[in-house]
Amino acid sequence: MNNGEVVSIHLCHAAGAKATSVQQARALPGKGLEGDRYGLGTGSYSHKPGPSRELTLIEIEALEGLKRDDGLDLAPGDSRRNVVTRGVALNHLVDREFFVGEVRAKGIRLCEPCARLAELTDPKAHTGLIHRGGLRAQILNEGTIRVGDAVRPA
Repeated sequence: MNNGEVVSIHLCHAAGAKATSVQQARALPGKGLEGDRYGLGTGSYSHKPGPSRELTLIEIEALEGLKRDDGLDLAPGDSRRNVVTRGVALNHLVDREFFVGEVRAKGIRLCEPCARLAELTDPKAHTGLIHRGGLRAQILNEGTIRVGDAVRPA
């Protein structure tokens, strides 16, 4: 795994709410990011059990590819993912532990695009982000994630 970096962090306070860009966010095991819809239990899928919504990540390269290949200029926060990275292949982190800054996380599964993403953004996002829609991860320790932090193997 190559080391990458956090280029932006986004929180949504409720299902369907517009994402807010922040410089840092507190990661809480078993909950999610402090102030985010899934950390607050107000996300569209908060009723589904399990750790796969605690932290979501997407590569900025995937968003750049969506613009290049599909003509859709999706802002990083509009991807509905918490952490936008550069320089790390997130698909390779499924079933692996890694650090985002001081926070240890475990990749759970790919964060494939869904109809909800297409509904909130553009239908092209649904097909354009297949297999490059990011990663769902479990937060393993409490800590702060900051823009500029390294994303590295555990």
